[in-house]
Amino acid sequence: MQSSASLQLVQDFTFKVYERPIARSILAVFFAFAVFGIFIAIIGRDPVEIYTKMFNGTLGSKVGLSEVGVRMIPFVLAALAASIPARVGLINVGGEGQLYIGAWASTGVAIYSDIPTIWLMLPAMAIAGFIGGAIWAGLAIALRHFRNVNEVITTLLSNYVAILFVNVFVFGAWKNPAGFGYPYTSNFEVQAVLPTIFDTRLHMGLVLPVVGIIATYMFLSRTRWGANMRAVGGNPDAARRRGIPVLRYIIIAMLIGGGLAGLAGMSEVSGIQHHLRPGISNNLGFMGFLASWMANHNPIAIIGTCFLIAIIVVGGDVLQFSGNLPSAAMLILIGLVLFSVLGFRKLERKTE
Repeated sequence: MQSSASLQLVQDFTFKVYERPIARSILAVFFAFAVFGIFIAIIGRDPVEIYTKMFNGTLGSKVGLSEVGVRMIPFVLAALAASIPARVGLINVGGEGQLYIGAWASTGVAIYSDIPTIWLMLPAMAIAGFIGGAIWAGLAIALRHFRNVNEVITTLLSNYVAILFVNVFVFGAWKNPAGFGYPYTSNFEVQAVLPTIFDTRLHMGLVLPVVGIIATYMFLSRTRWGANMRAVGGNPDAARRRGIPVLRYIIIAMLIGGGLAGLAGMSEVSGIQHHLRPGISNNLGFMGFLASWMANHNPIAIIGTCFLIAIIVVGGDVLQFSGNLPSAAMLILIGLVLFSVLGFRKLERKTE
């Protein structure tokens, strides 16, 4: 009798936890890590040892924690680049390409302008990066409006065009003549470099995602524009009947999203690389896209999903050197986390 009551208590607690979105996401993450632990055991490694090294190399040290912060900067901005268009029913898969164009535009300002002070140079680079990413995202909206081409296709394919576009410059006109033949631009002057924080690689570009999250949250949840964007995303025909200019909101949402991805590119070249080179982004835009979908495009939840992905990515780098585990294994873990979060969310909808 007592065991039946205990079992019923456990079941009631489980259902109450599962009904909470945050708790459900945490359960999904633990499930993904458990499945990945089984995978690690199958290939002959100790899951406890792997997870211990992963924790010590990320959250367990000052250097590791700063590296997590470094990775979060572009992740959050790229996630917002997917989140804001999603509010009006758009799927922006082009964060990677928009990041590249933003990096290219801000690099042009850094190496070809004569702005003397850091307080003028960095804002100029940020504006150029934002405009570059916005224009690249705007091409998808132009094709959608004038040629009825789905933005999923155009934003996805434009990623590869952007990468090749940047390569044309770093292998050609912008190639550093003193770079011993390596395809990258001249190093930025000191006024074009984001200052670091506490003698780590974490830099003042951290301000960009913080401001982006706060501004996005306030804009979407506290303004009439945000309410209208939700109406457009929910039912564009009904929104038109209410007199809401649907096309205007679609254009603005996509331009802002692309601009934020462009800022991610600016933060990478100014805060980390200090020049433009091929492969400036190691799938940062795609990781941000995944983080946004895991967070259901919620700006506040994006902080948590980007933090988790950053830990996994940095932990993968640590394990590649200290645990003899291929970094590609961490992509499996990211995929498991994504499928678990989305799967638990789908299961919850079916039970309603």
